[in-house]
Amino acid sequence: MEIKVNFLDKLRLEAKFDDFTVIADQPIRYKGDGSAPGPFDYFLASSALCAAYFVKLYCDTRNIPTENIRLSQNNIVDPENRYQQTFKIQVELPADISDKDRLGILRSIERCTVKKVVQTGPEFVIEEVENLDADAQSLLTLKPTSETQTYIAGKDLPLEQTIANMSGVLANLGIKIEIASWRNLVPNVWSLHIRDAHSPMCFTNGKGATKESALASALGEYIERLNNNHFYAGSFWGEDIANAAFVHYPNERWFKPGRKDALPAGILDDHCLQIYNPDGELRGSHLIDTNSGHVKRGICSLPFVRQSDGAVVYFPSNLIENLFVSNGMSAGNTLAEAQVQCLSEIFERAVKREILEGEITLPDVPPEVLAKYPGIQAGIQALEEQGFPVLVKDASLGGVYPVMCVTLMNPRTGGVFASFGAHPSLEVALERSLTELLQGRSFEGLNDLPQPTFTSNAVTEPNNFVEHFIDSSGVVSWRFFSAKPDFDFVEWDFSGQGENANAEEAAALLGILEAMGKEVYTAVYDQLGAIACRILVPGYSEVYPVEDLIWDNTNKALLFREDILNLHQLDDASLQALLERLDNSELDEYSDVATLIGIEFDENTTWGQLTVLELKLLIHLALQQLEEAHELVGAFLQYNDNSRERGLFYQALKVVLEVQLDDDLELDDYIVNFRRMFGNQRMDAVLGSVDGSVRFFGLTPTSLKLEGLERHHRLIDSYKKLHTARAKAAAVAS
Repeated sequence: MEIKVNFLDKLRLEAKFDDFTVIADQPIRYKGDGSAPGPFDYFLASSALCAAYFVKLYCDTRNIPTENIRLSQNNIVDPENRYQQTFKIQVELPADISDKDRLGILRSIERCTVKKVVQTGPEFVIEEVENLDADAQSLLTLKPTSETQTYIAGKDLPLEQTIANMSGVLANLGIKIEIASWRNLVPNVWSLHIRDAHSPMCFTNGKGATKESALASALGEYIERLNNNHFYAGSFWGEDIANAAFVHYPNERWFKPGRKDALPAGILDDHCLQIYNPDGELRGSHLIDTNSGHVKRGICSLPFVRQSDGAVVYFPSNLIENLFVSNGMSAGNTLAEAQVQCLSEIFERAVKREILEGEITLPDVPPEVLAKYPGIQAGIQALEEQGFPVLVKDASLGGVYPVMCVTLMNPRTGGVFASFGAHPSLEVALERSLTELLQGRSFEGLNDLPQPTFTSNAVTEPNNFVEHFIDSSGVVSWRFFSAKPDFDFVEWDFSGQGENANAEEAAALLGILEAMGKEVYTAVYDQLGAIACRILVPGYSEVYPVEDLIWDNTNKALLFREDILNLHQLDDASLQALLERLDNSELDEYSDVATLIGIEFDENTTWGQLTVLELKLLIHLALQQLEEAHELVGAFLQYNDNSRERGLFYQALKVVLEVQLDDDLELDDYIVNFRRMFGNQRMDAVLGSVDGSVRFFGLTPTSLKLEGLERHHRLIDSYKKLHTARAKAAAVAS
């Protein structure tokens, strides 16, 4: 994690990381003001807090109350060497906790990350640099040597060269990648989480049988998402980019809707229109892109090449973002390598959906076949030894598709996790199923898995597939576990041979889609220095239902974004109009405003936690509609998921409104004790909100210029790096 430090007044320092700011000072005896803890104080507190976290984790997973558990830490300094210290952590446990859990709680503290890092002994590298942001790959701890050449199935270059090339692409873009975490819970299963140090909202996860293959996976996914703008989907890219020569790509085209908002000629083709507009309900306004919000400019559309005849077809960027999300995107050393990954991913998810929604029972992989892959077998055996039964299944549906499945059962909670993987090679597909199972997960994380069900509606419900798409945590049918499979096991193999293996495999996978009667559309991106592609298979590779284009389109943000960002400048008539739009939109009142309008607010601010319900409540207050505000305060407090501080504000607001709305009560009779209960500062905010002198308490003013929204500006900064690189590439090409 990158922590940037700013020098403040006197001896005060400011450390910034993610969405947090930490202030440090020195005690008065060291010429500070004592206004904040010192750096070493934070260090001491970190180990105590880390120890307490693992105690809490242990207790929560076993439903052990922590109210009467106390923990303390003391550092004992060696009188002859103050850098030699003993950290004594003591835990006071209630008498009713069993001996087994007492031992378990003490052992849980041994897992404290801070403790382990200190005991191992971190290495400090201190150096001068010309620019902190220039050394874009300084935070990548794994740097394979160029002398080593490790080839794995599916890669056209050695892992070492793949990592070097991808790291170079990111360095040239000025993106500083940091590794946030590594995991290796069982043999031959590695995963890691990487992110942009400047814009941590841009992150990917990688997985593989080795550290190197997992890093190559993470970097490849990062570059694929850069090329396809996935990190920035659903977000407002600012007025500068909205009015630039291009918004998404230099080869985009804009189409103006026709009369009465009709779909313009030139977008999609007849095949796609039959899928996306079967009843003629789709209108031009449904396809305005969320990112620019430039309604007058029209529908931003991107060119894709139709596989059957090479024709160029323009897909609205809005349609892609709403329906396909990240499905069917990949980067690679070569275009063929990227295509194989894209198509494998499409089959993995489509076949998974068919199996889960059809409640299909898959055949087990015979032991003699599994024995051919000892590395995979070792990982599975380690899971079994940890108490997690594992089922290894052939998901090819009779040898038709290149898909495998590894399913984990958790007897502690009754939950299950069905992980699927796809690749023309059965071994690679099986390895991907296993590594996907544990990607970014701890053993404790496996306690959150949903339980299987015989209720078919729970499995076929569209949102269940979305949950499976996001992190494979959706519900699975008990019928999946029947001992009578619906298909025979097939030891299939779609892999190619020799130097053209990936090209042969891509052709084979495209052949399966052609035999199914599917049309394939491909866009290739190479302006950023690496080859990447996106493949769309209409009617097959969508993640969200087609109806979402009409009923749950992300560009509903355009109905609200400008007014919400300009909230403090709106007059009463505009506020009333905004309130009516919110009431009539059928939005989930507990959904967050940040997602609604596509803005990355700091999660630790009122803006970052603001829900539609709370926004409506604050508008009612601003309009002096106290009865309506009182009704919503009750709903807010009943289901409050906000901070304790915000909850107390609304608790105080509720009682003040109750007094105000009761003709038999006088506020002056209660104000003294209200202030004693809630404090003067909070009560001033409440009383001001009720009389109209305080508007939108807790929401700092901003606008479409995004003043004060540092987190969102960091996201836009990240996107502008891509925008600049694409503009340069287009200028060279022309």
